[in-house]
Amino acid sequence: MPIKIIIADDHRLFREGLVNLLSDSKDIEILAQAENGADVIVKAKELNPDVIIMDIGMPVLNGVEATGKLLKDFPSIKVIALSMHSDKQYIKGMLEAGASGYLFKNCAYDELIDAIHTVHAGKKYLSDKITEIMIQDYLGKEESIPETDSELTERESEILKLIAEGASTSEISELLFVSVKTIGTHKQHLLEKLNLKTSTDLVKYAIKKGIISLD
Repeated sequence: MPIKIIIADDHRLFREGLVNLLSDSKDIEILAQAENGADVIVKAKELNPDVIIMDIGMPVLNGVEATGKLLKDFPSIKVIALSMHSDKQYIKGMLEAGASGYLFKNCAYDELIDAIHTVHAGKKYLSDKITEIMIQDYLGKEESIPETDSELTERESEILKLIAEGASTSEISELLFVSVKTIGTHKQHLLEKLNLKTSTDLVKYAIKKGIISLD
């Protein structure tokens, strides 16, 4: 079954370009386009997509408002924010509204495809740049992460280190000669074992435990 997608963006040229790109993928089906936050809510209710690629700066309802309203009624829909906004308030706003992923509009095609598959599988996806912004915000506020004494396997430690260093799921799979799906499974096990929720939490954990250095 293809992953059913709605693309929401107020710039028609960008929207149609994204449709053309994603249409090349055999396991993705574009259900509709939406030009504002209110429009995407109406179309999502009618068409029941698996994933919505959501811009933030849209008229009528912005991406944060639309995501929050939509996911209250349809929590199974996954939202990926695709935006030029790098301010941490926009990132936090989308994630707090329930978005499963956040990427910049200048991301690579392969990264967007990876993000779509990751969130469709029920996991979170933040681009490397987004993760870096959130880490800097965390370091500035000296937030804490849960303590744990769980012992990691050699492979789990290896994958954690690569995640913390900013490697994407596809890059890790190539380095370790295993499938993207296997890396995703390891990542989920890491989150469960360490009692963490997001990729950002994994990076925080790695920094705190000295697995990576910021030097």
